[in-house]
Amino acid sequence: MLRIQARRFSTTSYRQLISKILPSANEAIQRSGLKSGATILAGGFGLCGIPDTLIDNIVSRKDNIRDLVIVSNNAGVDGKGLGKLLNEGQVDKAIVSYIGENKFFEAAYVNGDINLELTPQGTIAERIKAAANGVPAFYTPTGANTVLENGKMPIRYNKDGSVKTYSKPKETRIFNGKKYMLEEALRGDLSIIKVHKADRLGNCTFHSTAHNFNNVMARGSNHSIVEADEIVEVGEIKPNEIMLPGIYVSAVIQSLNPKQFEKVIYAKSEEEIAAVKSADHVLTKRERVAKRASLEFKEGMYVNLGLGIPLMAADFVDPSVDIQLQSENGVLGLGRLPYPGEEDPDTINAGKMAATLRTGAAIFGSEDSFGMIRSGRMDLTLLGAMQVSQNGDIANWTVPGKVKGMGGAMDLVANPEKTRVIACFEHVDKGKGLSKIRKECTLPLTGARCISRIITDLAVFDVDLKNGGLTLVEIAPDVTVEKLKEITDAEFKVAADLKKIVYH
Repeated sequence: MLRIQARRFSTTSYRQLISKILPSANEAIQRSGLKSGATILAGGFGLCGIPDTLIDNIVSRKDNIRDLVIVSNNAGVDGKGLGKLLNEGQVDKAIVSYIGENKFFEAAYVNGDINLELTPQGTIAERIKAAANGVPAFYTPTGANTVLENGKMPIRYNKDGSVKTYSKPKETRIFNGKKYMLEEALRGDLSIIKVHKADRLGNCTFHSTAHNFNNVMARGSNHSIVEADEIVEVGEIKPNEIMLPGIYVSAVIQSLNPKQFEKVIYAKSEEEIAAVKSADHVLTKRERVAKRASLEFKEGMYVNLGLGIPLMAADFVDPSVDIQLQSENGVLGLGRLPYPGEEDPDTINAGKMAATLRTGAAIFGSEDSFGMIRSGRMDLTLLGAMQVSQNGDIANWTVPGKVKGMGGAMDLVANPEKTRVIACFEHVDKGKGLSKIRKECTLPLTGARCISRIITDLAVFDVDLKNGGLTLVEIAPDVTVEKLKEITDAEFKVAADLKKIVYH
């Protein structure tokens, strides 16, 4: 920490002024004492809010800094963000929720070159929050009854494809009749953080969804370096605007690298949306699911939408129905995709796509986002699925031969007692034509007994979460019950007042 001599109060009275501003990333990393084997907490969500200037400096030390443990929501993409450290072979272990489209990372893990501890997004945020608050461990419902609980998650593979190391089973306890898993706090040796503004005291603000994991991760290490879009004078950030107090910040540097988009998909025009909604438009299978799912939205709901079909459902919502969309990367009041010229690299949705915010939107950190989710503040969650069982189990995060990660899905299904969780997907898979609605899920579970309704392109089923079992409540106009039974692995009852799905 630099201290600048300055006169105060009289010509004979001096005091030390704190200044955490350093001239370069090189000096900041040098002063941090970063060594091989250190645990680094890195802010960011996709490429939004990533500390790229600091990452580049660590990459420049590849001959001396290796065997790192990196903790982040995800590890960037090939050759970008934390992906740069992976590409240079500087990472021994990654604790992330999602590999995503990082093919290099996936190959390194499958080939036995790196340890990977896949962890739900909300659990990562809460483990770091616990460390920041001096709490050694906590119980969470997220991940109960999955491979996270029973210790069957592969951490490292051998070169022949066999599993070298599995995760450890989690201790569990029952509180108020519900199972919770014990998770330990996660503390870093160094946090590298991206902020919007910082002053010499280390006080910081964030801009839009670049807030994400940056705030909580800055608090969870012994040493924290922030790179700022703008370094300002003390007082320019008003006290009630400070999101990260300087006590958590060891050093401040100027951010040098341009911001990047991971995905930009532009919004449909009003004419395109109207065409899809028109009576003469022939809906695709996915549009049929999304159209029917949109009828689940009711006035005043707080809703979290998964990627794919659930997100499409927002396009079909009646404009007169006012709902608040929550995005797990820290938004309440998520808007539509941008039109050309509206895109902002600091504003993305949970799919890492450029997004917009509605008037009145609120922005917050990932730890608060998942607190809302786990505590049941959401009225409704729509998720895609690879399989759903007749008991309401869901599998939607991994299939054999592919490693992506669970992201926030395990958190989203953790409180079905308070948040209604609906699965939306095509009735049969595209590859083998097999039913996705099964007696039992054969893929690793995202959550157990949590799906209360299933919506497909052919039917709507209600799930009895207490006793198990499906009831067919709606059927597509071009499908018979007999045909549905032929192509559905699970058994189901038929409601006495079975209705036809109306798409227009």
